[in-house]
Amino acid sequence: MKSIKISKSILLTFIFLSYFNKGFSCSTYKVTIGNKTMYGINYDTWLTKPKIWFETKGYGAVFTGANYQNGNDLTPQSGMNEFGLSFGTLSTATPENGKEFLNKKQITSRSEYLKGILHSCRTVEEVKAYIEKYDHSSLYNDVFIYTDKSGHYLVVEPYTLTLGNESKYVLSNFCPSTITDFRTIKQERYINGIAFLKNKIDTSLAFCTALSDTMHVCRARIGDGTLLTSIMDLQKGIVHLYFYHNYKKQVQFNLKQELAKGDHSFEIITLFAKNPEYQKLLDFKTPLNSSAINYIIWSCFGLFSFTFPYFLIGYFRNRKIKFAKYKLLLAVLSLFMAYYMIMLQLEIGIYYFPSPYKSYKFGLIDIASYLPFLILLLFVPLLIINRKVLNENNWNVFSKFLCTVNNFAFLTLIFLFSYWGFYNVLN
Repeated sequence: MKSIKISKSILLTFIFLSYFNKGFSCSTYKVTIGNKTMYGINYDTWLTKPKIWFETKGYGAVFTGANYQNGNDLTPQSGMNEFGLSFGTLSTATPENGKEFLNKKQITSRSEYLKGILHSCRTVEEVKAYIEKYDHSSLYNDVFIYTDKSGHYLVVEPYTLTLGNESKYVLSNFCPSTITDFRTIKQERYINGIAFLKNKIDTSLAFCTALSDTMHVCRARIGDGTLLTSIMDLQKGIVHLYFYHNYKKQVQFNLKQELAKGDHSFEIITLFAKNPEYQKLLDFKTPLNSSAINYIIWSCFGLFSFTFPYFLIGYFRNRKIKFAKYKLLLAVLSLFMAYYMIMLQLEIGIYYFPSPYKSYKFGLIDIASYLPFLILLLFVPLLIINRKVLNENNWNVFSKFLCTVNNFAFLTLIFLFSYWGFYNVLN
């Protein structure tokens, strides 16, 4: 019972200390010339079921998204209504400033809140007034941009609302209100967009497609990156869709015509021809899209969470027995690996970015990303000691069994680490 309580404490501590990085990177822009405004957004994510849907209640609107909150609530990532008001979402770490929104409405449903804005507002000024009624600080780790057909825009951060009307504007995964020198931003997609627009501007579809292409992401490991690109003509109410960073093929929707058909939706993958790169993404299995792998990772977490206190207590109770230091080694390894199992569930970027994984802000995960190499290096010595332990009578039967099970778990993880490319440091 004591070991179980310790394990529960470890789990709660890990969850508390772990920062949940959604791992989604996006980029967006708007360009305005005269009375024409185009809004474009690249949705960079590993979610694999994007949809486009149309809703007629209030001001009719079109939405795109792929994130099913709570398992069934599809949350819009971008959209446009019949008055040419558009929006896009960019995931980013947002600072806390201790500001409290007193006597404000609480956002009980992210999806209904975001859709409600487009169903109720025509201009960014109206959006600002709408949002000011809510405690929008609850939508932390996200920045939103709203653009209307006049070319005016509103950047929504958890504690800041900023109106603007520049003819061209580029944004990626950062809070603009916290940046004192935009030249320090190192996000390549943002840099590419700024460079593309430096000495030219146009509102043609060809120009915007080239701009979206310039800002899109295609990572080296398995070709993942920009899942969906939306380019919206805010005057004409037309949405141009490009799927999985292929800018040679597009599907377009006329919002007025689609709303006349009533509420309806499309699976975006059904609108485009088969994409080999996208199929490669679907075939790449992680705990997020494979229940079997998910079960293995959580089982390993449970095993390591139990092993840590069990062998640590065993070591301090009898440090004079043979191979006692091996118990200490197993305890320490189990503690580290329990933490890493949590990170394998939370840090989706681990599977797609170069190995060893480095987060945008240095932390424990950067150190833990070397654990696969440590386990690989120690595995043969661990097997040798395991064999000696089994042949001796210094450990009780359960300790021997637990030791063996841990080594089997290490072997299983080594195979998974290899499959995920964690050892491909040269790539």
